[in-house]
Amino acid sequence: MLANLKPIRLDLLLAVVLTGLTLATLASFGAGAQQWPAYVLAVLTAAPIALRQLAPVTTMAILVAALGLYTLLGYGDFPNSGIGLLVGMFTVAMLRSREVAALVFAGTMVVVGLACLRMSMPVVWSEVAQTGLVVLGAWTLGEGTKRWSARSERLAEEAVQAVANERVRIARELHDVVAHHMSVISLQAGLAQYVLDSDLATARQALATVGDTSREALTEMRRLLDVLRVDQSDEYQPQPGLAALDELVARARGAGLPVETVVTGRARPLPPGPDLCAYRVAQESLTNVLKHAGPATARIDLDYGESTLTLKVTDTGAKPAAQQVSTTSHGIRGMKERAELYGGVLTAGPGRGGGFSVVLRLPMSEER
Repeated sequence: MLANLKPIRLDLLLAVVLTGLTLATLASFGAGAQQWPAYVLAVLTAAPIALRQLAPVTTMAILVAALGLYTLLGYGDFPNSGIGLLVGMFTVAMLRSREVAALVFAGTMVVVGLACLRMSMPVVWSEVAQTGLVVLGAWTLGEGTKRWSARSERLAEEAVQAVANERVRIARELHDVVAHHMSVISLQAGLAQYVLDSDLATARQALATVGDTSREALTEMRRLLDVLRVDQSDEYQPQPGLAALDELVARARGAGLPVETVVTGRARPLPPGPDLCAYRVAQESLTNVLKHAGPATARIDLDYGESTLTLKVTDTGAKPAAQQVSTTSHGIRGMKERAELYGGVLTAGPGRGGGFSVVLRLPMSEER
């Protein structure tokens, strides 16, 4: 029930209960009507707690002043054993800067020291030190709570950012998968329709490619979206990488695009992130050639350096590069963002001999 109350209402309830207990304790000590200032000061040592989250320093100042006057005027020891003081010190430490908390603590200890000198019973230095340690403990607890709250907020913000980044990643992956496979399907379906009456064998081959490509697209999309399922019991399939480059090239060739692949250096596996990045860049580049370059050929150069992988995709498209695909288009921009995510660099523009060229340079590790 208390957990459902708003913080301000909970503070008000705490202040009312503590004030009531303070007055009841004071009455049990036999305070008479002639000592009404004692009751007023006793109330001020507890009631201000209701406003502790709205004005913590002002609340603490009222509590300390009331406690100091209560003892300095000779009304006896601290009412409510100074619980209000501890709550106030905790609140200041939690809601205000460390410098402000230090000043409040110093002022509190001066008032506590003077008050202890006026108490009815003899006070030794160890009791004063113990009181100081209790107030210091309240300060430390408030400081720790503030750090914990800040850490919780930071983790919450990081979690929100991670979710947003994952959504962007999934959207980018879906774009790459759908754009590439649908381009192949569209070209092959058009080819089948064009030669259906004149070349039945070619039409059948084109329709077979459509079927294979659509099934592969569904498999990749299912693999990608499986990460969103919380009840997934099967093992996750790995994302494609350069090991699947031959299949990608074969699919592009089946769509009517002659593709040549040249590998230099000692081929070796990459970490999952850069490996998927290189594959997607090759996939997106071939898709752009199929969609924009017209009659063309393509070439993929893979160079495995000591610490850098260089992937270059060029084509011989007859159309000007600006008509093929803009270097600021969504596809190019997405490939650049993907490369930067893994510490790589991607450049795109007209090739030396015409056509279009995409060059990706990636570190062989995910260290950035």
